[in-house]
Amino acid sequence: MKLLLATLTAVLVAGITLQAKNETKPSSGSSEAVWHTDFEKAKELAKSLSRPLLLDFTGSDWCGWCIKLDKEVFSEKSFKSYAAENLVLVELDFPNRKKQSVEEKKQNEALAKKYGIRGYPTILLVDANGKELARTGYQRGGADSYVDHLKELLK
Repeated sequence: MKLLLATLTAVLVAGITLQAKNETKPSSGSSEAVWHTDFEKAKELAKSLSRPLLLDFTGSDWCGWCIKLDKEVFSEKSFKSYAAENLVLVELDFPNRKKQSVEEKKQNEALAKKYGIRGYPTILLVDANGKELARTGYQRGGADSYVDHLKELLK
């Protein structure tokens, strides 16, 4: 009986943790930058903050350039600091192995179709209404260079 109770508790805690991860993907480190997965909620946040959204169309567990972009740019302090002050981040993932809810998968497919996504990574800068402002992808040079690139695109 104790084993059953312990197992059920572990399953419940794991489910709650997984549900929380599906809502946002906090960037590692001390920055306040947060990756959202719900596009509509992210647009509401962008409206309230008067900020553009950065949409990351990614194949997080299979796309080499996506993984490289995450490692060289998105996980770096300079990007996270800039994003926390200037952007609303949205991860629109198309994984092979990572589990996603049916709703998230459906949302991501609809957005990929809407924006004509043909490859990964594709990075879109959109306004709070979802209107595309700029389109880019992986850029050499690391986080500082990428931040400068984003600033130029948003001029």
